[in-house]
Amino acid sequence: MNHLTRVLLVILILFGGFWLWRDLEVEEVDEVEKVDEVGEEQGREVAPVEFISENGVVLRVTSPVRDAVITSPLTITGEAPGTWYFEASFPVVLVDWDGLIIAQGYATAQGEWTTDAFVPFVITLEFVKPSYGETGTLFLQKDNPSGLPENDDAVEVPIRFE
Repeated sequence: MNHLTRVLLVILILFGGFWLWRDLEVEEVDEVEKVDEVGEEQGREVAPVEFISENGVVLRVTSPVRDAVITSPLTITGEAPGTWYFEASFPVVLVDWDGLIIAQGYATAQGEWTTDAFVPFVITLEFVKPSYGETGTLFLQKDNPSGLPENDDAVEVPIRFE
């Protein structure tokens, strides 16, 4: 094999490698674009996002993702420590940009909740889109049957209204 043939072979290999790398990059971008605005991906589960409360408790929220554009009805899913629940539920509140409550309800445990481990939860809230302001906040609150302020805790998930 002469020198020119070797150089051409190396160039072809480099060009082929670049082309393959470029196709993989485009494919990865296409996968990211398949994730819709509430965090659900077509064909696969989306990894939950961890939110840390003021008291340092971690909650994992699968849907909606941070700053997601939401519509009614809104299904909220994730995992919370069993200590977050009381009688297998905890309060969830949706507020508009001004802090006005537009929906509230109770997330329910989807498994045994008398544990310190993470327990899946789900809740569906129905609401009327605020007439003013595009942003809001979803509050996932630790159930506090004692009513004592030192037992209060919550995580905040910022959202946007469609």
